[in-house]
Amino acid sequence: MTAELPHRAMTDSGGLALRPLPTGAALLLEQLAAPPRLVAHLRAVHDVACQLTDWVQQHYPDVTFDRDAVLFGAATHDIGKVVHPNELSGPGSAHEQAGYELLLDRGVEENLARFARTHASWTTAGVGVEDLLVSLADKVWKAKRVADLEQLVTERLTAASGQQPWEAFLALDDVVDRIAADADLRLAFQASYPIAVGS
Repeated sequence: MTAELPHRAMTDSGGLALRPLPTGAALLLEQLAAPPRLVAHLRAVHDVACQLTDWVQQHYPDVTFDRDAVLFGAATHDIGKVVHPNELSGPGSAHEQAGYELLLDRGVEENLARFARTHASWTTAGVGVEDLLVSLADKVWKAKRVADLEQLVTERLTAASGQQPWEAFLALDDVVDRIAADADLRLAFQASYPIAVGS
């Protein structure tokens, strides 16, 4: 039964109708025998990224970004925790560079691998809209609000739409609140899977 856990984490709806991971990301996680809890976490963050990108495309169609890249990034941003499993249950950032290198070693293009490295460093020069959306999804899934991250997203929305900053902020705040309302369900879904198979 424990051997089924990683696969079940990829297919279980979690009572939230979580969307399936992109095929390429799911295959990588299977090949790497990713811990069930990591798979569940990536499913939750990916689903939030789907909601955020749908919202941006509907309400801010002039914001140019690669939706598929965002979704792949959300689905693999913590893949380095396969190499650093201690960071599944405790703090640490070693998984960021490790995940980036792991993805490159597996043949993933740099423009997709980068999210493993950038998801926690949204203030770095050259960070794009895609990186910001992955970072935002990685916070909102658990209802964590990060003012400077949300400000950067607001600035991108304002620049593309011509809205006043306060208008874009209120719109973003509204969608983030709506998505964050399901945080307890996502946290319970993640917690229902063990950190390692057999634990």
